[in-house]
Formats: sequence, C-alpha cells, structure tokens
Amino acid sequence: MPVPTVIKTDGLTKRFPGVTALDRLTVEVEPGVVGLVGANGAGKSTLIKILLGLSPATEGTGQVLGLDIATQGPAIRERVGYMPEHDCLPPDVSATEFVVHMARMSGLPASAARERTADTLRHVGLYEERYRPMGGYSTGMKQRVKLAQALVHDPQLVLLDEPTNGLDPVGRDEMLGLIRRIHADFGISVLVTTHLLGELERTCDHLVVIDGGKLLRSSSTASFTGTTQLLAVEVTDHPVDRTFDADAVLTGRLTAAGLTVRTDGSRILLVELAGDDTYDTVRDAVDDLGLGLVRLEQRRHRVAEIFSTRTDEDGDTDPHADADGHEYEAGRADAYRAAAAGGEQA
Repeated sequence: MPVPTVIKTDGLTKRFPGVTALDRLTVEVEPGVVGLVGANGAGKSTLIKILLGLSPATEGTGQVLGLDIATQGPAIRERVGYMPEHDCLPPDVSATEFVVHMARMSGLPASAARERTADTLRHVGLYEERYRPMGGYSTGMKQRVKLAQALVHDPQLVLLDEPTNGLDPVGRDEMLGLIRRIHADFGISVLVTTHLLGELERTCDHLVVIDGGKLLRSSSTASFTGTTQLLAVEVTDHPVDRTFDADAVLTGRLTAAGLTVRTDGSRILLVELAGDDTYDTVRDAVDDLGLGLVRLEQRRHRVAEIFSTRTDEDGDTDPHADADGHEYEAGRADAYRAAAAGGEQA
C-alpha cells in the first residue's frame, strides 16, 4: 500500500511587492518527523502560513492531509497543530487556562478540554507548574506551553516553527526529545523548521531544503549525512617538545606514505581513504611520532554542505532578503481570526 502524503505542493508560489517568497515549490512530505531547512528569509514561515490556509498562494496548488489549502483552510486547522516561533503567551494567564482555552477554540467540550490539557502539560513536562502565571516562566517553559497548545486537540500533523529558539543546550536537547516522542509515542507527523542544521540531523527522518523560496533538495536525512571517503584525524601535542608542530609533521609523514592530506581550518586533518590499510598507516605514524590519537573516524556529510555547494555554484553568499512578511506572533486561534479579518501583510 502506498504511503500517504501529509503535505503536497505543486508549483507553489508566493509573491510580495518586489519580492518572491516562494518560487514554484513542488514537494511531497510523507508521515514522520520532517525538517524544513533554510536560512532566515528562505520562505519557511511563508510556507507554513500558506499550508495552514492563512495566506493565499499567488500561484500553484497544495494539499495538507489531502485537503486543499486554497478552499479547505478551516478543515486543515482542525487537524493540524501549530507552534509559532515568537513569544505570544499572555503573561497573567496560567498554562492550564491558556491551553484549555485553545482546546475549546479547537472545538473540544469543556470537560474534554480540561482532561486533554492536563495530559498534554504532563507530556511536555509542565504539570507541576501548570497553575502559575506564564509571565514568570522561563523561555524553555514558554516553549513547552506553545508545544502543548499545538498538541492539545490531538492533531494528525504539527507544524513547529523554530521550537528550540532561545533555549540553552540542555533545553534544546529536551525539546528535541519531546519532538521525537510526538511521532514515536502518538503517531503524529511533525514538520519542524530551524536554521540550526545539526538539530535536524539528529531529529528528523526526512529533510526539505529551501533557499530563496526554491527547493534545493528533498530526501531522507540519511542521504544527507552519509559517510565520505575522508578520515578525520586529530592528535595531541607532543608530550615533551612544545615546539613540535604535531599536525605539520604528521601531515608530512602521511604524505610521504602516499596519502593525500588536507585540513578543515582547525586541528583536524582530513586524510583521503586509499583502502582499509589507511587506518593502520595513520595509527602507525601517530605512534611513531609519540603522539596521542584523539580522533580517527570516517567523516560524514553534513546538511550544511548543500548550502556551500549552492554558494559555489551561484557565486553569491548573500542570503535571500527576508520575504516572509510579518511573523505569525499570535496564538493559533487569535492568528486565525486576525488573518481572516485583516488578510495577509507583506
């Protein structure tokens, strides 16, 4: 049986005066945890608003969960949760009050809204703090509330816009763990945006890369991060002779052994694999020089390389101008009402 698509676009284009935010974007997203990758201004937030039916596309078509983005926006929003990037929480309201309100706005009866709110706040780790006014919450706690309101109505898909924004490393890891559990534990598909590419490499099954509103690549995360034909080698300084240039001497020794060596701008040497005996050659050279071996591993590709390849091809290092218009800063229900009343702003 074919895997259903949760998002599908065909030639999707969005133009603002003087700027094209999305340029003929054609992509299909299958169930799972999918990363939407791009620099600030690449068109990520514009795409999310179009997918939610809050902003009309200039050209092209799209579907979310089989529903038409142009004509079935309300039905899409019943089935999709959204976590906005920016702080949009009323400071004098508790997390329980806010999430219950959002659940009611999504159509849940009062008793079901209260029950779902308690369960969801427990899931995101805020159960003990659920009655405190949100104005006293840390950034990490506020991010968890925004995640809870996106999940409370039991959606089939959640769109998370920069969910780790403003978090410290521990907070980022905890949020990424929550994101993975959303799909693993509840079967909810996730589309997550971030400009921190390492986060997506660890979290997502599939990546969609856009730049300047155009699709660069859409494929499995594994295909982005496969192994290269390079060994990453890092050694310690000489234990006695502090004037000994370990990297330079080791490079000379490996080059003399017939290996090709270069650096990546740090203390890591990149040695081209010439066969399985390359490992032995490196280890023997390091041992002969009396150095300690810190790292010897086959290097993997990184998602960021697709942008450097693009830059090399275009000869242009300037990111696309910010074409996303005003950010979606209201809560889900307030934003829906504002968009319906006031339309899109460029």
